[in-house]
This record gives sequence, C-alpha cells and structure tokens, in this order.
Amino acid sequence: MPRETPLAQKHRELGARFVEFAGWLMPVQYSGLVEEHTAVREAAGIFDVSHMGEIWFRGPGAIDAADGLVTNDISSLRSGQVLYTTMCTERGGIVDDFLAYRVGDEVLFVLNASNTEKGFRWIRSHTEKEAHVEDLSEKTVQVALQGPRAEDVLKKAGMAELLSLPHNGHVSIEIEGLQVLASRTGYTGEDGFELYHDTRDSDRLWNLLFEAGRGFGLKPVGLGARDTLRFEMGYCLYGNDIDESTTPFEAGLGWTVKLQKKKFLGREFLVRQKQEGVRRKLVGLEMLENAIPRTGYPVTSGGKEIGRVTSGTFSPSLKKGLAMAYLPVEASKPGTEVTVLVRGKEHRASVTKLPFYRRGSRK
Repeated sequence: MPRETPLAQKHRELGARFVEFAGWLMPVQYSGLVEEHTAVREAAGIFDVSHMGEIWFRGPGAIDAADGLVTNDISSLRSGQVLYTTMCTERGGIVDDFLAYRVGDEVLFVLNASNTEKGFRWIRSHTEKEAHVEDLSEKTVQVALQGPRAEDVLKKAGMAELLSLPHNGHVSIEIEGLQVLASRTGYTGEDGFELYHDTRDSDRLWNLLFEAGRGFGLKPVGLGARDTLRFEMGYCLYGNDIDESTTPFEAGLGWTVKLQKKKFLGREFLVRQKQEGVRRKLVGLEMLENAIPRTGYPVTSGGKEIGRVTSGTFSPSLKKGLAMAYLPVEASKPGTEVTVLVRGKEHRASVTKLPFYRRGSRK
C-alpha cells in the first residue's frame, strides 16, 4: 500500500486527484495542470512535498562526513546557507541530487522521495563513525510556497521576517507556536520558500498559508504542474534525466563538482572525465513542428538514433513542445537540427540552451 503524507486529508477536501509516486499517494492536480502551473508563474502556488527525505548529520564529525559524500563543498557553507549538490558512486554515477543545509554544526540532506531509503543506506555505509546520521523523513512535513506573490502571502501570514532571507538562505522561526525551518529555495524557477516542521499539528502551517493567500491568487499545486515547472527550468528529475548511469558533467551539473576538494566519493573518476571530456551531454530540444515529445521517444539524425528523450512535454508557459535528451557531443551545439520520433513519425527539432524559461519572460 502506498504511504500518505500527513496532509492527505487536506488534499481530499480540496478535490485533488491522486497518483502513486515513489511509494506515496500524492495529489497530481486539483483545478488542472495548466491553471496550477500558471498560478505559480503569475501569482503563487502551495505544494505538499512531505514525501521528500530529510536526513540529518549530527555529532562532532557531521560536517566532514557530509562533505565527503558529495561533489559540492559543504565545508564552505556558513550556518544558515543551503547548496545544491550531487552524491555519486565511485564511478561518478549520480546516487541522488538534493539540497544540503548547514544548520549550526549539523547538516541536513533533503533527498528525492524515490531515493530516500536507498540514499539513507548509501549514506550509512559511507559515513565516518564520528557522525550520527538520522532519517527524520516520517516525522517531517514540508510545504513549498512558490511564485512572484509568495512574499505577499508570507507577510499576510505573519512571517514577514522571512522576506529578508537571501536566495539559498535558511532560518528557524516560530509561528503560532510551531517551530519551522524555512529556506528561500524551490524547484520551480520562481521566487519561493520551502518550510519544514514536525508532523504534529501538521495542518496548521498549510492552513495559515492557504488562508493568507486567498487575496493573492494562491492555488494548491500537484505533482503534474510541479513537473512542468521544473522542466521549463531545465531542472533534472531523478530517474529520468539523471541516475547512476549518468555523471554530473554529462548532465550539465559540472558546476556542482568541486575538484579542489581532496576527497569525496567519485572524485578520481570525475577528475579523469573532466580531463578527457564527456562523450554525451544533456541538452534541450525545441520542436520545430507541431508535436509533443515524451519520455523515451528516440532522437534521430540522418535516419539513425542518437539519443532518447529523458523528459518532454508541451510547455504551458512557452506554448510549444520541448524536451531534454542526452546527445553525442558533436550533436549538442545549440542550433543543431535533429528529429524526434513521435508516434512513429519523425518531427524536426532544434538543440537549444537550457533553461527553456527565464523568470519574467516568455522566450
């Protein structure tokens, strides 16, 4: 049986349609994907992302232990800062991609829902004994507030102190007796905040934000629009665009790899790949004909398959079919024309830079 988040009954009251995702029963949409997507781009949306995994590193060796597992530089963080990173195998394959929080002398990893159990096992098996690692996923509610009017909603809800947070900053606050870890982060490309609290009184923060947002166009948003929003930004979805068969350099995430660090899992392989160069790259594709590319569709050139779509959809913001795919380096230059096999028929497409969408624009 799939698990439910502590907010499941709230979603039912709001008329959500559910799907099973990563072992969870989650709302996929409420009023409709396009309407929810547009609300986030133009006003504000509220998401239940309590299915994500929260792994804490504590003890005298917490920071060093966490830093040795990831490609980015956690040791450079000050308390109150967040960074995006990947965690790799010895051969550079991506075990997971996530945000890491420096909270005093502790570190929080927020893992993808599909990877929480696998990631926790991986972390435990590769962590120094000085650090205590704890999975608090089932005791944590996570709510995301995203969109250009997110600040207005927070101010109305009595959380104006969060408006001074920098991007990738976090702070702990108390709101109506509820202890909340709040960060200026998100997975949509819009300004926004992610808020974590204990599962006790699980509805209270959601209700507070929902009521505060009534005058600002706030809508509840499901997994459907969450996916189209992240896709337009070229953000990778684990299991589609990245996995243990792909490396950060291939996925365009080389900026998360700090090779100046002397030791982290996968470093030796990634040093060699950096020196030798990659053979394939994750690129964006813009359809030049009226067709919608979907995950798994072949990408061809000269009648030969050169890759497959990893993510693809019709963009609600840009009103066109778009896709992401791994292509050989020689076919990855923006402007290169390829074809995508859609329902057995070739349709022209052009390689384009990511992200597809930039905040405040209609490309």
